[in-house]
Amino acid sequence: MSAPSLGSPAPVAGAQGQPRPTLKTWIMAIRPKTLTAALVPVAVGTGLAFGAGVGRWLPALAALLGALLIQIGTNLTNDYYDFKKGADTEERLGPVRVTQSGLISPRTVLASAIGCFGLAILTGIYLVWIGGWPIVAIGLTSVLCGYAYTGGPLPLAYHGLGDIFVFVFFGLVAVTGTYYVQALTVSPAAWWAAVPVGALGTALLVVNNLRDAHTDVKANKRTLVVRLGTGAGKAEYLVLLAASFATPFILFGLGLASAWVFLALLSVPLAVGPLKLVLKAQGAALNAALGGTARLQLVFGLLFAVGLFLS
Repeated sequence: MSAPSLGSPAPVAGAQGQPRPTLKTWIMAIRPKTLTAALVPVAVGTGLAFGAGVGRWLPALAALLGALLIQIGTNLTNDYYDFKKGADTEERLGPVRVTQSGLISPRTVLASAIGCFGLAILTGIYLVWIGGWPIVAIGLTSVLCGYAYTGGPLPLAYHGLGDIFVFVFFGLVAVTGTYYVQALTVSPAAWWAAVPVGALGTALLVVNNLRDAHTDVKANKRTLVVRLGTGAGKAEYLVLLAASFATPFILFGLGLASAWVFLALLSVPLAVGPLKLVLKAQGAALNAALGGTARLQLVFGLLFAVGLFLS
C-alpha cells in the first residue's frame, strides 16, 4: 500500500498497527464535493412539490438524508473497489483516495460503506410508511445499484454503465422519488425536471472518466470514455450541458412551468470555463473542470428549484 501523498493527513497507528482515521480523513473519504449529486435532486423535487402545493418537509428531509447516505456509501464502495481492482494507483490524477493511500484500512472503508447503505434503508422505512411499496422498490434498487457501481460480479462502472446509473438514479429516480414521497403521485413536470439534474450529474462523471482514461485502461475499467474514446466523451459532455439548459424551455413550452423556470439559465456563465477545459485539456488539468461542473450543478439546481417553486 502506498504512502499518503504530500499534504494528506498522516495516519495515526492504532493498537493493531492500522491507521486511526482522523475527522479530516473521514471528510476526505466521503468526498463532500460530490454530495451536490444528492442535494440537488432533492431540492428540485421539493421545489416542484411546494410549487404545486403538495410539499411536505419531513418526507423531503428524510429523502435528503437517504440520498446523502446512498451517495456516501457509493463513494466509499468506489474507494474500496477501485483500490482492490487496481484502478486507483500512485498514477491517479485526482484527489487522494483514502484506501489506496493507506489513510483508512480497506476493511474499515468497506464496513463504513455497508453501514451507510444500512442507515439509508432505515431511513427508507419512514418513507415506505409515507409512500408505500413503490418506495421499497426504489430504495432497495438504489442501494443495490450504489453498491454495484464498482462492487459485485458485474460492476457497472467497469462495463460502461456508470453514465446510465448516474442519470437514472441521481436524476430520474431521485427527483421523481422526492416528489412522490410528498405528493404520492408523479407529475409530467417531475419527469422533465429530473432530466437536467441527471444530465449534470452524468456530466460530472464524464469529466472524471476523461481525466482517468489512461489509468482506467490499465485497470480494465471500461467506462464509456474508454470504450468510445475521448472525442465521444467530450461530445457527450456537450450534449449533457445542452440538454440541461434546454429543459427549462421545454417545461415552459409545454405549459408545465412559468417563466420563473428560466432562473436556472442564470447559471449559463458557469458552464463556459468547464466546457473549454473539457474540450481542450486532459489529465490533471481536468480537475478544475470537475470542480467547475460541480459548481454548475449546484447553482443550476438551486436556481431551478426556486424557479419551479415560484412557478
